[in-house]
Amino acid sequence: MSKKNNQDKLLIFALGGAGEIGKNMYVIQYNNDIIVVDSGLKFPEEDMLGIDIVIPDISYLTENRDKVRAILITHGHEDHIGGLPYVLKNLNVPVYATKLTLGLIEGKLKEAGLLGETKRILITAESEIQFGSIRASFFKTNHSIPDSVGVSLDTPEGTVVHTGDFKFDHTPVNDQFADLQRIAEIGSKGVLALLSDSTNAERPGFTPSESNVGEELEDIFRKSTQRVVVATFASNVHRIQQIINASIATRRKIAVVGRSMVNVVGIASELGYLNIPEGMLIEPEEVNKLAADRVVILCTGSQGEPMSALTRMARSTHRKVDILPGDTVIIAATPIPGNERYVGRTVDELFRLGANVIYGPGSVSGVHVSGHGSQEELKLMLNLIKPKYFIPIHGEYRMQRQHAKLGESIGIDRENIFIIDNGDTVEFQGGVGRKGSKVQAGNVLIDGLGVGDVGNIVLRDRKLLSQDGILVVVVTLSKQDGAILSGPDIISRGFVYVRESEGLLDEANRIVTSTLTKLMNDKVNEWASLKTNVKDALGRFLYEQTRRRPMILPIIMEV
Repeated sequence: MSKKNNQDKLLIFALGGAGEIGKNMYVIQYNNDIIVVDSGLKFPEEDMLGIDIVIPDISYLTENRDKVRAILITHGHEDHIGGLPYVLKNLNVPVYATKLTLGLIEGKLKEAGLLGETKRILITAESEIQFGSIRASFFKTNHSIPDSVGVSLDTPEGTVVHTGDFKFDHTPVNDQFADLQRIAEIGSKGVLALLSDSTNAERPGFTPSESNVGEELEDIFRKSTQRVVVATFASNVHRIQQIINASIATRRKIAVVGRSMVNVVGIASELGYLNIPEGMLIEPEEVNKLAADRVVILCTGSQGEPMSALTRMARSTHRKVDILPGDTVIIAATPIPGNERYVGRTVDELFRLGANVIYGPGSVSGVHVSGHGSQEELKLMLNLIKPKYFIPIHGEYRMQRQHAKLGESIGIDRENIFIIDNGDTVEFQGGVGRKGSKVQAGNVLIDGLGVGDVGNIVLRDRKLLSQDGILVVVVTLSKQDGAILSGPDIISRGFVYVRESEGLLDEANRIVTSTLTKLMNDKVNEWASLKTNVKDALGRFLYEQTRRRPMILPIIMEV
């Protein structure tokens, strides 16, 4: 965008988190000042074969790097901080976050070797910071991790409020209450635009309090005559505290299993966000030395992730912990959309081992409540902030639509509600908002150490390989007269079992030979033409015979 078009305009857009759950990253720009809110990752979808994680495309930010003043982080969940190590490699800007969030970020940066060169600034809900023409302040919210904040950005065009992830829990576990007074105060001064969390926009009513879960857990712990295994998100610090409290009440010791769980428990207790009595934690190796009704195993794997602690226990492949008949296993989380099958598989395997498994939606099992507000809380936020314009974010399209309806129901004009996709800009000039032009946005795929080197073409190839396999055809030609010196040799992987398909492959051999001989007689000797003709002839024949389309790779050598 040229400078002239951008003059004296406020731009708001998402590089991740709009129309999807995960990889949250929102951009607020006024002239030459850009503020980024959050920098998350998301886990790959089923068709992203071999991909480890997905982060936002930050081309727009790297092209305008001299304008990016800061990245403000609302809380410490992976879908809000997980992209930082990758983003900061290309965009070295200061990161602002609250105490626990910063602790979790520092753990990530240390692993990535970026701790020394990244400027990290600690904020509280009372902080106010000036970034050029934009002034940032914060307000306390409730979520399933402590130290969550919303962000208020005062710009020359008006105030923009970003809620972060929130619910209104009136009996929070850690006595960190949402600051309703401050939120109302921001609203009373007039808010131009609100960006609000849409995760639970389809759920009527209120989200139950986290403290309900504590009572349910304690009850289950008391009734269990053997060991209790609890799987939850490592970052759900409130839930971990509830598990500790229930263990204290029922005189059980806790073994923490799973790398991310060990990390978070270490950081959170060091910073004072977990209250763990001396001698409460034991090593996984000590589990079998204690009476079965004196042990709780706290682990990762609530989403059925293949390499997680719970999944390995369910498959009896965990090095230190086995599930024994009569153990109680609690899955204290709701499956993220798309993970239901993995969770179901893990639950099946646990039942087969003789465990008593408690799982299912929070309202059914009582061992999980969401960290996101339901419809009544979303309406309360809208009523407190009273924005002129409303942009539902952090949710799939249907959730954004539902949230937009809630906005209309509390009196926001339909024309003033923008449902955006990643890359759609909303621009404000003279207090009037309209849809602007698009900026580049999308997915950057991370596979092993490669960042962005696997794109659509590689994924398409992986998909083809996974569906119909591959045939490699190797032929050696004579440089002098083009005669076939050796081959064609056909190597099949994932297409047909060679020993049982000799006839088919012999025929394929004949087709390659006759195709090459015909081309040589016609004096065609460009390699590209030879390869294309071999591919086409062989592909046609194999499709007729098998109704499959394997990937065909001709390798032609000259001697």
